[in-house]
Amino acid sequence: MRRSISILVPLALISGAVCAAPASYDVDVRHTHVTFAADHFGGLSVWRGLFSASAGKVVLDTAAQGGTVDITIDAASVLTGVADLDKHLKSGEFLDVAKFPTATYKGKLASFKNGAPTEVLGDLTLHGVTRPVKLSIATFKCMAHPMQKDKEVCGANAQGEINREEFGVAWGKPMGFDMAVRLYIQIEATRPK
Repeated sequence: MRRSISILVPLALISGAVCAAPASYDVDVRHTHVTFAADHFGGLSVWRGLFSASAGKVVLDTAAQGGTVDITIDAASVLTGVADLDKHLKSGEFLDVAKFPTATYKGKLASFKNGAPTEVLGDLTLHGVTRPVKLSIATFKCMAHPMQKDKEVCGANAQGEINREEFGVAWGKPMGFDMAVRLYIQIEATRPK
């Protein structure tokens, strides 16, 4: 079953011009985070957290209307602001970071409109399980870096939903926990001019 994740991606094209050849952007680890919202006790409340460490590359080819996304997330970087919950999320009952230290998403940019992709079709690997995940892109923008004039910068904001049970993370289901997890992704990536 294919899951959808909406991804809002502001990635601006330099000076409004479309790049003529494929351009590779390195993910800026200081400005890229995956945050999440998950159910607690079947609607009692919503728990929120983030993964604070990720890396990867985005390749954009506007001329060919294509490109790729290759992101790796450090599963042990999960933070909720509650130390005991962070420890539980890292344990074998949830992410099992000792056995599965990373999560990855690899996809292809697709369905270009006005020079920008509107979808990413790819696979998410989490907790050792790989599932197809479709990302819907709302905005996409790149520009000259405001502080580092020798670089181009691209930014993105994303949101979507996965079913954690499909990735083998079903702890809490017998207690009524909803398996749906909302994802919100902010990403910035740079490349030298």
